[in-house]
Amino acid sequence: MPGSRRSQRQRAVSELRAQGRYGPELREVLPGFAALGAAVFAPALLLAWLYRTFGVVGLLLGVVGLAAAGTALWRWRWTVVRRRGGLYTAAELARLDDPGLVVAAARMLRRDGWRVTDLTEHGSPHLYARDRRGRELDVAFRPVATADEDEGTPGAAPLREAGRPGVDRLVRVVVHRGNFSRADVRWASRQGGVHLLDGHQLQRWADGASLDDLGLPG
Repeated sequence: MPGSRRSQRQRAVSELRAQGRYGPELREVLPGFAALGAAVFAPALLLAWLYRTFGVVGLLLGVVGLAAAGTALWRWRWTVVRRRGGLYTAAELARLDDPGLVVAAARMLRRDGWRVTDLTEHGSPHLYARDRRGRELDVAFRPVATADEDEGTPGAAPLREAGRPGVDRLVRVVVHRGNFSRADVRWASRQGGVHLLDGHQLQRWADGASLDDLGLPG
């Protein structure tokens, strides 16, 4: 019976969907096809209009304009993908505010294989991370606004030289876009498992170096 066949088909489709083996429906993919069609035909229609209105000169200008727009779009998309992958240029780091620096650090940790949890509360940036080897990180941040004040202050603290292993095996890292003072280094050296990551090391981290490359205890 038709009704019986329809119900059987619906059950079969439901089972395939539950298993993730049934493809999307037309209404789910139609917006994507429409956007693709617009992306293909809109430039062609624009070039045709320019040619009819301004002749060959208009056509050439249209081609150049579309090429420039395509290049700019590609660069923008590549920049977005690069940042999401945890890679930042020095200029991009310099433009980050406090929340942006936290997001960047979380992306860099994930890039290096850490599982990250944002524990920020009451405006105090804070990250917790754990890797496959069972190491745990507690990441705090010196406010970005103090970076200019600390610029040129002697005593930048390499990650590998400040701090001793903590009794709870939790490695504490303080991230700062500027330089740490000698007093900061002395303070960190007296704490258990506190490590300072200054602006120079932050840039190396953003360029693709891992915290292990920067001297994180294994």
